[in-house]
Amino acid sequence: MQEKGLIGGQELLCINTEKVYDWIINEATFDLNVIDEDLPDGIDCDDIEIDDVTCTVEPTEEDPIEIINREDRPFIIDGAEIILQVVTIRKNFVVTINLPTDNGDEEVELEFSRSEQVVLCAPDGTEIEVTYTELDCFVVSFECDPGDTELDDTFDAVISVRLCQSIQSVYPVTLELVADFCEPRDQLPIQPCPVPIRPEQCPVIFPTANNNG
Repeated sequence: MQEKGLIGGQELLCINTEKVYDWIINEATFDLNVIDEDLPDGIDCDDIEIDDVTCTVEPTEEDPIEIINREDRPFIIDGAEIILQVVTIRKNFVVTINLPTDNGDEEVELEFSRSEQVVLCAPDGTEIEVTYTELDCFVVSFECDPGDTELDDTFDAVISVRLCQSIQSVYPVTLELVADFCEPRDQLPIQPCPVPIRPEQCPVIFPTANNNG
């Protein structure tokens, strides 16, 4: 007699997970223009090694992704009309500009936002998830202005930012399925100590039979 809940040795399971309604990979590159930004206290233009200025970029800790709007629009796909959503996404970042000096590195942190629109199957109730597969930046230009006796030193910079991102619309669902329970894998054996290996010789040139003259 088959145990209740078992089907062919497998168990009928009910799990909570997320259904992916739509999924795209998107790449975006843009320039961030920094104008008249103050240098950190205690350093001036002469202290900075201009050619070695670098940057890093990462999402903000608070509200890194904001869904500004989603609007239903009709599209013709393979000859059939379908209602999809134009989703406006605002992404918030922190760019850290690293200023090398003779007394150590100084940093300037700048927050900025960029918005974009993507077309998704993302009806009301779905969540938009953005995962960055690559997020980097580089300094296109950096110019320092020494100012005068009344103004502190400032700098202008152009920072190029590149985003490679996975964008999904998802919704939590409860699924019923037949499956096996996972089992832990076997441990991998520890490799024995290697035996000594002698370097290969060069018999083409040494030793040879005519070396004795």
